[in-house]
Amino acid sequence: MHTTSSSPAVSVRGLTKHYGDARVLDGVDLEIARGETYALLGPNGAGKSTAIEVLEGVRRASSGEVAVLGEHPLSASRAWRARIGIVAQATGDPGPYTPRELIGHIAKLYPSPRPVDEVLDLVGLAPHATTRATKLSGGQQRRLDVALGIVGRPELVFLDEPTTGFDPEARRQFWAMLDGLADEGAAVLLTTHYLDEAEHLADRVGVLSGGTIVTEAPPALLGGAEARTPVVSWRDADGVLREERSPTPGAVVERLMHESRRLGRPDGPDALEVRRPALEDIYLDLIGANGAER
Repeated sequence: MHTTSSSPAVSVRGLTKHYGDARVLDGVDLEIARGETYALLGPNGAGKSTAIEVLEGVRRASSGEVAVLGEHPLSASRAWRARIGIVAQATGDPGPYTPRELIGHIAKLYPSPRPVDEVLDLVGLAPHATTRATKLSGGQQRRLDVALGIVGRPELVFLDEPTTGFDPEARRQFWAMLDGLADEGAAVLLTTHYLDEAEHLADRVGVLSGGTIVTEAPPALLGGAEARTPVVSWRDADGVLREERSPTPGAVVERLMHESRRLGRPDGPDALEVRRPALEDIYLDLIGANGAER
């Protein structure tokens, strides 16, 4: 994380959004520092896109306090718009234009945009710069969406499921590009269904479930120490699967091996395994504990 100012890029207190009796957001508190990459995770329908749309100023909150780069999105100045970049889940018809033409057109809306060729290289579209956007593959069109979101050198970038449709190599290239944005001091709010993406990119991860952020922490600390405790699993003499959490799994394995040798089984118990919970395991436990569908 590369902070460039003491004031946060995003500050949200008590954010709610409801449609009739349905509360999509129910008291969201969120703060993102300048230069920080924050991943907002949650199951489908949790309200991630709604929250981002409120922060972008395209949807009105029901209640709560919202400040983005020091301004309320709904009353922000035109200059404020030039300081943010948006990569939405769905974009409009690009028309009969090429990536070079589209990026060049959007670049004119900003005071100090990136050079068009630089952006094409960053998102891996240089070989397709003069291909009509409608002829691009789904993954290439998604890269074009990202290009349009970053060409203006934004101070804050909203990325809503940005790598949908990317192959593994394209995702890795995107990660490198986003690391570069962070190095330049841009704040990033990212939603993604790829847990490895959040783990690689984010300084902090927040889990949205039941309309609120139920927990947030750096990826390595999400869920607390207990959730990260290694699990030793094995099958006992009756074939029953057993599990034991322990911060010292080696000691558990040593005990099990000793017991097995005592029972005449020098190779140890069947299916003996030490597993360290991954971010995905912890995430699924968190949303499951809050009643969300997986």
